[in-house]
Amino acid sequence: MTEKIREIARRILENGEVELVIGFEKGTIPLKSRPVFIEKPEDVEKLIWDGFCENNLATYLRRYKGRKVGIVAKGCDSRAIVNLIVEGQLNREDVYIIGVPCTGMYDRRKMLRDGKLEPSDDYLFMNCKTCQYPTPVLYDELVGEEVSPRTRDYSDVGTIEKMSSDERWEWFQREFSRCIRCYACREACPMCFCEFCFVDENRPEWVEGGIHPSDLGFWNLGRAFHLAGRCVECGACERACPMELPLMVLNRKMAKDVKEIFGYEPGVSLDEKPVLGTFNPEDREDFIL
Repeated sequence: MTEKIREIARRILENGEVELVIGFEKGTIPLKSRPVFIEKPEDVEKLIWDGFCENNLATYLRRYKGRKVGIVAKGCDSRAIVNLIVEGQLNREDVYIIGVPCTGMYDRRKMLRDGKLEPSDDYLFMNCKTCQYPTPVLYDELVGEEVSPRTRDYSDVGTIEKMSSDERWEWFQREFSRCIRCYACREACPMCFCEFCFVDENRPEWVEGGIHPSDLGFWNLGRAFHLAGRCVECGACERACPMELPLMVLNRKMAKDVKEIFGYEPGVSLDEKPVLGTFNPEDREDFIL
């Protein structure tokens, strides 16, 4: 896989199809691969592929808007790219997608806590264990054989749904009181591309910058609703969180509801408009309070 990625990257750089290739290189800490930006054909030897290429590289594409960019994309990355194109943030012709079928990424923090250095399915991220699109949905070249979808499973969401309102609120306050408002989740997310986030706005001030429970709730719940019908369940936000908050439970709840109510999954087709960006008179309304 690594050799094929390098071969494609070298070719598209040498023939001028792209000015830059975004991929992964070996990190400086155990069990960690990190993003790398290759502009010269002779540097493609830095590129690697393994089970720790967890970042969603689509996050970086808007920084190079207007330039021809190659990108190594697994399934969730490709869905984010589709979303960005559909939402008018990228031009399809400016992105050369090196699609990589993905068998899942491993939770390095959990592995290190358990003293494990050899990956196994026990350490796959939850979103990887239930991924429906391990093979990129959009690509210019595909590296390797297609990977079959995994079993859809929202048991983590179901556990919260079974709680009473008071129990859910107690769970939310307990888990999210640890939030330090560092916004690492926002920075890691490919769909958080607002030039100026509402939490940074002070005229008017929508939410205070402190860590009062109401402010933490406004931020975390507000962000989850902002991503409803847009989150591709890549898990980049949760992996970036230094406090290890269960952010994907909120995002997966939104994804589950959007799927059930509207029959829509984001980032699957360039021809589908964003579900909450369009009006359909046949849409259900029984959820409106």
